[in-house]
Amino acid sequence: MVLPFRFAVSMIRPGSGEEWRTRCRRAEELGYDLILVADHLGTPAPFPSLVAAAEATTRPRVGTFELDTGFRNPALLAREVTTTAALTGGRLELGLGTGYVRAEHEEAGIPFLPPAARIRHLTRTVEELAGTLKGDGTSARTPLLVGGNGVLRLAARHADVTAFSGGRFTGDSVTVLTAEEPAARVETYQGFEAEAGRERPAERNLLLRRGRVTADPAAAAAEIRPVVPYLTEEQVLDLPILANGSVREIADRLTGLRERLGISSFTVLDDALEAFGPVIAELRRREAS
Repeated sequence: MVLPFRFAVSMIRPGSGEEWRTRCRRAEELGYDLILVADHLGTPAPFPSLVAAAEATTRPRVGTFELDTGFRNPALLAREVTTTAALTGGRLELGLGTGYVRAEHEEAGIPFLPPAARIRHLTRTVEELAGTLKGDGTSARTPLLVGGNGVLRLAARHADVTAFSGGRFTGDSVTVLTAEEPAARVETYQGFEAEAGRERPAERNLLLRRGRVTADPAAAAAEIRPVVPYLTEEQVLDLPILANGSVREIADRLTGLRERLGISSFTVLDDALEAFGPVIAELRRREAS
């Protein structure tokens, strides 16, 4: 099943209330479907930021991308979700992950658990929030996104959106995945969805770490070569998490990812907010024709 494109911007830069509202309104003008907030120390606090985003806009949904469940007690998180869903007029989408930055846990004084324990805590959180996310007669259902390494089976069972990562995280460092590795993960995930007996597949999301409209995509890709010295130039150019080139070339690239991997939801960081706008317009034009 080919799902329609959805586009999200992840807001990671703090600012004044007016600056925040202006950026959110601009995202709406450019056609973004989702305004997301990450969950890292030094970035805006997710829930109050989402309430402000919803108040400043009328169309986009708002969501977390993704909450570090290691920071949170499920019962207290349920209260945050219920309140935020109500204050945003039912436009909330909840994204959850295990958390992967050891240094942030150390700074916060919260134990950074081993991978298996973090996955167990995420699983418990998802299961305990199931009733909250369903809503009731007076509140809308809250869609769930699950993302991170080692959680594909969990996502296949519970998520409305599955976020695929372009990297492998150890808690201390990140290794960028080559183009072949995400394809293998998608194949594994499809098996988990079949195992779960889903009638409708989850939407598949990918975070584009870099997105630039440029006449020289090779030069743009070369900027990250120092970060990935273990990859060849050809491998860097082929990385799914990069979207560099002309508007048409980027649109073709994302269309190809949807055709090959079923990825129809793409997130960009807010430093690419403006640059990615024409790509959204081009893909909307194609879908309408």
